[in-house]
Amino acid sequence: MKPKSPNIQNAADLSILHHALVGAAEEMGEALKRAAYSPNIKERQDYSCALFDAKGRLLAQAAHLPVHLGSMPASVHAVLAAMELRAGEVAVVNDPFAGGTHLPDITLVAPVFAGARLLGFAANRAHHADIGGAAPGSMAPQTDLIAEGLVIPPMLLRNARGARTQAFALILANTRTPQERAGDLNAQLAACDRGARRLVEIAARTGMHTAPLFAHSRRLMLSNIAKLKPGSFAALEYLEDDGAGTRDIAIRLKLTVSRRGLHFDFTGSAPQVRGGVNAVLAVTQSAAFYAALCFCENLPPINHGCFECIEVIAPEGTVVNARRPAPVAGGNVETSQRLVDVCLAALSQAAPGRAVAQSQGTMNNLTIGGASKDGTAFTYYETIAGGCGASTQAAGADATHSHMTNTLNTPVEALEHAYPLRVEEYSIRKGSGGKGKHKGGEGIVRRVRALGDAQFGLLSERRRRQPAGIEGGESGATGQNTLVGANGTRDDLPAKCQGELAPGQAIEIRTPGGGASGKQPTRD
Repeated sequence: MKPKSPNIQNAADLSILHHALVGAAEEMGEALKRAAYSPNIKERQDYSCALFDAKGRLLAQAAHLPVHLGSMPASVHAVLAAMELRAGEVAVVNDPFAGGTHLPDITLVAPVFAGARLLGFAANRAHHADIGGAAPGSMAPQTDLIAEGLVIPPMLLRNARGARTQAFALILANTRTPQERAGDLNAQLAACDRGARRLVEIAARTGMHTAPLFAHSRRLMLSNIAKLKPGSFAALEYLEDDGAGTRDIAIRLKLTVSRRGLHFDFTGSAPQVRGGVNAVLAVTQSAAFYAALCFCENLPPINHGCFECIEVIAPEGTVVNARRPAPVAGGNVETSQRLVDVCLAALSQAAPGRAVAQSQGTMNNLTIGGASKDGTAFTYYETIAGGCGASTQAAGADATHSHMTNTLNTPVEALEHAYPLRVEEYSIRKGSGGKGKHKGGEGIVRRVRALGDAQFGLLSERRRRQPAGIEGGESGATGQNTLVGANGTRDDLPAKCQGELAPGQAIEIRTPGGGASGKQPTRD
């Protein structure tokens, strides 16, 4: 197909192209959600979709998960560095040290051709509820990467003839739930095909000359940065522990704001640790990109252009840029949240009056796995919402997934239908939000009881350090994990742990509240 001549002349044309691309990415997500097998994908919507140009640069993304979307370009680049994809082929990768985040997040990358012309790539990432490893759900605390699950370097999942490769069989052979994994992988393939079809249609209408779109996004991003106070700003936050004996793990940031852009320097952060809270570089970049977008008064089209003026320095071998074979399951879900906290703290110094209190700062990851009555294996995974931080203008939202996660909950009916589990309580955790002029959001109480023998895993934070308020507002309450016995006994559980569940035992998660903004008015 002969490309059309450029027809992008004004802001309206740019907006039409941008929204057409975003619409295609959103449609990919709908195809993935509707075809998926697992509740984690079809109900919680733990997936993300995006389109890339022929050089692997981000064209557009759907409004899915920030931690996926900011890091997905690294997976696309890793695939392009490892192979040259032909029409009809689809690559798969989950290796955190080859563009991935953590092992349950499996990324598919498909080339998009119009005749002999490579237009770009359709890609999606979905969190699979089990990818092997030492514990069901592949998210329980471990001390090396191999124990966390199957590592998939960039390889073909589907060949040019449309047939599944041996990589497909390899993945199914290394998971406790092969039928569910097959269904979810096929859904991801369908999403790639949908994105490819739409990208061809958009190119036929516009010619896909994207340089003006990138330039427009860059200009808008720089105009937002110009509204920040120039200079250098420091911030420090701590992860509470790694689940393997290391406590108070520092994340240090020096942010430099200039006319050229934003420079995030994490030099001085703690060395990588034995437990699985290490983050790979793609996750750290993703958190910085997200935080920068939060401070945009005029949000640019989110594509490669708006990130060209953001630089992230993260020394290798630290908790924010770990080396293989460090375990990383919690880096994507817990460390990413603390990275956002430290980035927002630094950015708020450059934007007086626009600070936001800390949100719950954790995803409260819970996995439960075992066998149903008929002997079929199951693996349940969920992140649990909490309180959002208040702003200087409004209270924080209650019971909401915040910052690097943008998933839904698993509806009680869907959970109990799919697994031998019973949800005994799902309620707002009253009083957990910080008190102030604008109160912090309330957390959640969620108690899940096992109906048979099972194993559980927990990865959580903010169990010792409260989410901070701002301008005199009180901090939110810390979270709490409890093992509830069949007879009602209650035993505290560590923030990061794994263990056995006997029939009738339950895991109860009380999620943190958000910090408040401003001092609470005194009564006369």
